[in-house]
Amino acid sequence: MPRGNRLFVGQKVRELRLQSRLDQADMARLLGISVSYLSQLENNDRPLTARVKAALAAAFPLDWSDFDARPEEQLLGAFNWALANPGHRSPPPDPERTERLHVQYPEFAARYVELHHALRQTEGRLAMAEQALGNGLLPGARATFDQVSDRLRLFNNYFHDLDAAAEDLAARIGLGEPSDAEANIAKITDALARDHDCIVRREQLKTPLLRAPSPDGKALHVNDALPASSIAFQLASHLVQRLGLPGPTLRAIVAQHPLGPPADELLHHALVNYGAAALLMPYGPFRVAARTLRHDIDALANRFGVSAEQAGHRLATLQRPGQRGIPFFFCRIDPAGNITKRHSATRLDFGSFGPLCPRLKVHEAATRPGYAAAELAEMPDGVRYILLARCITRADRRHAIVLACEADYAAHLACADGLNLDDEAAATPIGPGCRLCPREGCPQRAFPPIDRPIHVERDSRHIIPYSIG
Repeated sequence: MPRGNRLFVGQKVRELRLQSRLDQADMARLLGISVSYLSQLENNDRPLTARVKAALAAAFPLDWSDFDARPEEQLLGAFNWALANPGHRSPPPDPERTERLHVQYPEFAARYVELHHALRQTEGRLAMAEQALGNGLLPGARATFDQVSDRLRLFNNYFHDLDAAAEDLAARIGLGEPSDAEANIAKITDALARDHDCIVRREQLKTPLLRAPSPDGKALHVNDALPASSIAFQLASHLVQRLGLPGPTLRAIVAQHPLGPPADELLHHALVNYGAAALLMPYGPFRVAARTLRHDIDALANRFGVSAEQAGHRLATLQRPGQRGIPFFFCRIDPAGNITKRHSATRLDFGSFGPLCPRLKVHEAATRPGYAAAELAEMPDGVRYILLARCITRADRRHAIVLACEADYAAHLACADGLNLDDEAAATPIGPGCRLCPREGCPQRAFPPIDRPIHVERDSRHIIPYSIG
């Protein structure tokens, strides 16, 4: 570790190599250095240089981000990422120059990271406005549901105070250990009775009622027709909303960016659900389990006694500073292709208006019980993504959940094992939706892009009756 201004990380480098099942020759080739240089690094005979540090961060993006929790190293990592993802295709600067700039002008590096984050937010809002105009909607007339989604995105789908409070409460009542749904129900039921004088009554309630407290608050009636994982979630939600977590935490988050009724109430509801998920899947234990199980949502669901949808959604919230998880995009679609839930911690955030790109195979999932498959796709900017789709079937409805992240994280995804990531032609070319997609010649295009002219040929006829200018 640090000695003066030099950094020795031999043990960490060796651990990464062994965990990845690489010999020294393969590791040296991956990092672009000689075997003898790697051996000296592992034996702490040579310090880490900026160039090798950048190669390690690129080769092991998830593991390397945690190697040094010092604020200056966390800032350097964010600075490197922002410089490497400026929003255009210019090559990133030399790692050694980047580190010198970070050391000499840390205030500039911090400001650049802030501006880059603001740029990403602005790009997202512009895309939403363009899609709204393309669909004949004024930006101010967006549905309440979309306004709340925008607020969640503004916080990067992570609420630290709420998450930390839920984690503390989970530790007190024994949640977060290997468990099943019925055990979670028992623990939350005991906490409600012991600490809040509230009795849980599992009854056959009229559909679609999920839960309802008694007028005096002494009892909570829960629909016993629900799956056990859903019952546990309803109990956790009641604990968060009425009893367990400090009310000012929820009210303060809503007050930061008020929308007015009824959007504020809907945002409060979303935060309660966030807190319930954080209670059943506490941040620290869930993050460790996710990495150990290579982000397999079914294995995580079994581990924490939750549903696959709850586990997938929770993966998209692991954005705690210094302890980040993979940045995931998560959504839920119905058989008609409508998006009924959408959260994103990555730059991929399509579907703000209208359905997902029609070229995605994930549309099959909502209509095929038992369907679970992954695919490789590429956006127009050249960034490749791995998307996992899984059919979720219930007695009264059927839909699919989609979990996606950049292909750089493939080694950490169990679902990516069967994908051909080395074949450039293996990725499905997709877009953010027809209204914004610049791809020409797409046989699935439903509408022309709103920001480009079209040309219609009088005599020739193609699959799409126009070309994009």
